[in-house]
Amino acid sequence: MRGTPAAVRTSRRLLTGYFLGLGVVMAVWGARMPAVQQTARLSTAHLALVLLAAALGMVTGLQTAGRLARPDRLPALLTTGSVALAGCLVLLGQCRTLPSLLVAAVAFGIAHGVADVAANSAAVRCQNAYGRPIMSGLHAAYSIGALGGAALAAATAHTPHRTLFLTTGLILAGLALAARPATRSLSGTDQIPALSGTQPVLSAGKLWLLGALAAASLLGEGAAADWAAVHLHSLGASTAASACAFALCSAAMAAGRLAGDRLTQAFSAPTIVRAGALLAAAGLATGVLAATVPLALAGWAALGLGLSTAVPSLITAAGVGGPRAVATVAVTGYLGLLAGPALIGALASITTLSTALLLPAVLAAAVAAFSHRALEHPTSPSSPRILADPTHLPSPNLQEPRATPR
Repeated sequence: MRGTPAAVRTSRRLLTGYFLGLGVVMAVWGARMPAVQQTARLSTAHLALVLLAAALGMVTGLQTAGRLARPDRLPALLTTGSVALAGCLVLLGQCRTLPSLLVAAVAFGIAHGVADVAANSAAVRCQNAYGRPIMSGLHAAYSIGALGGAALAAATAHTPHRTLFLTTGLILAGLALAARPATRSLSGTDQIPALSGTQPVLSAGKLWLLGALAAASLLGEGAAADWAAVHLHSLGASTAASACAFALCSAAMAAGRLAGDRLTQAFSAPTIVRAGALLAAAGLATGVLAATVPLALAGWAALGLGLSTAVPSLITAAGVGGPRAVATVAVTGYLGLLAGPALIGALASITTLSTALLLPAVLAAAVAAFSHRALEHPTSPSSPRILADPTHLPSPNLQEPRATPR
């Protein structure tokens, strides 16, 4: 830390704020989902349709941001995506019918995709400037924000959700606009640290494996955000207790990510990710099958703790392939984040919610099985199957454009 330039440390703090705000928005939306469902009189199938609309919007946002996320454009993408996401939360709170919710959900998804890709792209560049792992800590900020948002939703359980959405959205939009001057000065580098004196590259197969595992991990996070409260409510829990399910999951994930950088340095990323994924699979499966409120709460907490280091480790592993590799893994992963919960809703409509919630547990077990292969050292430059872009040159700050977009 002592040798890190002040501008890079400032950028890290600023990015921590952006990740924190993203977590708050997603938690407030997810924790008050039962109120949204009740106000609009949505069936489980209709709620799944709303989530699918958000997923489709996010695909559009991810693809758009992936094409535009050049270093000189990241500040604008961060500010625009964050303000739009906060505004869409306000809009969702005013919806009373299925059609209006579908439109608002699409816009919400687009804004979320843009903000997330911009934040993660800037985070990879900032981590490269630091020269040591900080990604898990930045993602911890997202989890802490989610914890705060879920706690806020629980504390305001008797307040109309439209009031909560309005207040939260206006505050976060104002903060993003106030931070705009500092965002323009974000620092980072695209230089990837070399292994054994050589510049590592990724094989195409490993790139897609990283993306698939990111999708499996983020499906679990999405399930917690969108279905944990609904699951607890179906077991007879109160509104406040239902909102606490996601709060516990977020608290456990934040704790794991706060320690994630140190644990990764001590035991290696493959070991930590595998052990955590096994815990997530066993914990959630036990909580769902037991069908009691205390064990269900414990199961969601185990899911959060177990998956805490997976996504930061996967994005870091993709970073050796340059910004395009990071974008590919992020896009694939975020498909799991929003499309996964919609899939759970569809499965629940033809089976039961408890049966559908076993899907994240099964996918967590898959992450444990394949994490070592995905997170082992990248291939050497002599490998015949590589993914690299020779035009990705180091740049000292985010204002300097690059010839080739991500």
